[in-house]
Amino acid sequence: QVHLVESGGGLVQPGGSLRLSCAASGSTLDYYAIGWFRQAPGKEREGVSCINFSNGRTRYAEAVKGRFTISKDNAKNTVFLQIDSLEPNDAAVYTCAARWMGENAAYYGAPFSIPEEYDYWGQGTQVTVSS
Repeated sequence: QVHLVESGGGLVQPGGSLRLSCAASGSTLDYYAIGWFRQAPGKEREGVSCINFSNGRTRYAEAVKGRFTISKDNAKNTVFLQIDSLEPNDAAVYTCAARWMGENAAYYGAPFSIPEEYDYWGQGTQVTVSS
């Protein structure tokens, strides 16, 4: 029902910045939470941030708090992830996912970034950190 397409990845030097986009089609995101996940080779997929699209509430993993900022554009049905002060450990494939929250989505906070609880996934965008 929800088609997600990520963009904005690339090769950046340590300390640099990137702005990732997650554009949705097929359905409005009004009743969804959108999470950003990342996976590096040989490592498990981890949640980095999520936003309740209905009310804008957000959540961040401790490893990225203060450096990553998640936001949304209702008119564009899009979620963004601003990444600042990139570190080598940030290198990974970043994927966005949508989690159905139901008609009462506005009354919830941002969910924890648990991959098993998300319903739709994009294909991912590569973030490489290298000098």
